[in-house]
Amino acid sequence: MGRGIGHRLVAGGNSVTLVDSNLEAAENLAAELRAVAKAGTTVQSASLENAKLGEVVILAVWYGVNLEVAKQLGSRLAGKIVVDIANPLNATYDGLATAPDTSSAEDLAMVVPADTKVIKAFNTTFAGTLVNGNVAGIPLDVFLAGDDEAAKQAVANLVSAGGLVPVDTGALHRSRQLEGMALLGITLQFKHNLGFGTAWKMVRPN
Repeated sequence: MGRGIGHRLVAGGNSVTLVDSNLEAAENLAAELRAVAKAGTTVQSASLENAKLGEVVILAVWYGVNLEVAKQLGSRLAGKIVVDIANPLNATYDGLATAPDTSSAEDLAMVVPADTKVIKAFNTTFAGTLVNGNVAGIPLDVFLAGDDEAAKQAVANLVSAGGLVPVDTGALHRSRQLEGMALLGITLQFKHNLGFGTAWKMVRPN
């Protein structure tokens, strides 16, 4: 997912810092993104300890790991926009590990500084489709949820710049439905042998 989102970010002309526990992996991806980035866009790799965090921090990690990384970053996330992409799947991938009255994004909001703006995004898109930015020539929809409208708009702008379509679903508690939607999308891949090459699309009237 870091690769897919990274491709969309550099396609939109955004500079990116890739953070990974494996610095070699981060640098390999950085080299891939530099090869397709627009002129003037920088792509670099860094360790979690040394990374200079930008305005928007995207936690492209599993549920549970997102909470641990947020705790490690602590006050460094103060005032930042933090994007949660995680889906809290259970061990058998047939349900969610979170209680019905919460979500991965809401759990994350509980462990970051009070002035951190948490936005749910990218959890219903698959990594390969993000690299291309479309399925069958149709741009991907990226469903967003969050309580801070300015932060949500900032993420929507990143989505649009990368050639995708932002869809505002409302407040952060809508992450519960988005994570359920992602679970359904994942289970459909196995049932219909779709190879994680599909996407959710909201069809709008002309």
